[in-house]
Amino acid sequence: MTTTAKLIAMTIDCAEPRKLAEFYAKVTGYEVQYAEDEYAGISDGTVNIFFQRVPDRKPASWPGPDKQFHLDFRVPDVAEAVQEYLDLGATKPEFQPGDGWVVLADPEGHLFCVCPERS
Repeated sequence: MTTTAKLIAMTIDCAEPRKLAEFYAKVTGYEVQYAEDEYAGISDGTVNIFFQRVPDRKPASWPGPDKQFHLDFRVPDVAEAVQEYLDLGATKPEFQPGDGWVVLADPEGHLFCVCPERS
């Protein structure tokens, strides 16, 4: 039997943890729980996303094989959410792999998808 593990958090390497935590707090509506230059975190009380300072981190090219992860977010209106996230500092890569959802990059180049609610 394999020991079952409970996921308590995701930690994202970045150059500026405080700024990235503030960006994702606005995207998710989570509260900033902790914010320092080396480490920051946001949470809704159940899901935690932490941000750890890695000064020389470079974003993976997109599309490309170096991407290690991405986050998916469901929203009621994809076009509206995309515009709001762009206004917060996200960017929209030229390559978009499908219909119905949009790939964006956060201010440090981590990819995330903006997905419609399920019908």
